[in-house]
Amino acid sequence: MILSVSRRTDIPAFYTDWFINRIKAGFVHVRNPMNYHQVSKVSLAPDVIDCMVFWTKNPTPILDKLKLISNYNYYFQVTINAYDKEIERNVPETNIIINTFQNLSMKIGKQKTIWRYDPIFYSSDIDLSYHLRNFGEIASQLTGFTNRCIISFADVYRKTERNMRYIQPLSEYMMLEMGARLSAIAKSFDMEIMACSESIDLSPVGIKNAKCIDDSLISSIIGQKIYVDKDKNQRSECGCVTSVDIGAYNTCKHGCLYCYANYSDTSVKNNTLKHNPHSPFLIGDKEPDDKVTVRKMQSYINTQTSFLNSV
Repeated sequence: MILSVSRRTDIPAFYTDWFINRIKAGFVHVRNPMNYHQVSKVSLAPDVIDCMVFWTKNPTPILDKLKLISNYNYYFQVTINAYDKEIERNVPETNIIINTFQNLSMKIGKQKTIWRYDPIFYSSDIDLSYHLRNFGEIASQLTGFTNRCIISFADVYRKTERNMRYIQPLSEYMMLEMGARLSAIAKSFDMEIMACSESIDLSPVGIKNAKCIDDSLISSIIGQKIYVDKDKNQRSECGCVTSVDIGAYNTCKHGCLYCYANYSDTSVKNNTLKHNPHSPFLIGDKEPDDKVTVRKMQSYINTQTSFLNSV
């Protein structure tokens, strides 16, 4: 099993203590986002978790707790943009996160420390030159600390449309131009650049399609081949393989205006007030109408090799 920690919220930034408590307990309860009272009990046993994938804008709170997850394989995806406090309202200053990224990389290795520069959008104040300047400045400080940068272009979801009125649509030509320039910068700093969930083909400008949950990377990290299908729950452009996400929507306190995972500041505030670091649930606790089902899980490691060796 691959554990996603998490597409739905920033667990390393805001819920590290809860996560470590769940690791110690050996399981977590996860509500179905589409059916509130449908709950999965997810095992966190090291023998069924092939790899954990962390998504975060601020890994600082988990840096001194990495030894507590030493029995697991994992990698981090750390988003570092150059937007101001009007857009990424509660994200720490860029220089702080760059410093944390460097420290994380020195602890776990650059293969397991991936930089995300996303989402990319234009506005009246943010244009091609803005991105090239800031991307280059960040890349120059991350060189030697990562092998890979993942980019994506902003998608405006219904729940974020009100906050994103200032965004200017990007044509395919603009995306290709941006991609070509960013690709050249990344190459100059010895980084592979990849694109997340894009329908446009960016390969002519040197950008491959990304798998943010990446079976090839995981196989390299753990030193064994894994066999896992594409995640059917993600959109068609997404290259990710199947994973189990343990986060919850409307719980991230970064307050980014482009965020698809939060409906409103009020929802986030109400939910985070219910957080108990000792609960098996990220938010709240078991309720009378909950139906808890043990999720069936298994390792993806070496399944085909094991079969061949038994013949």
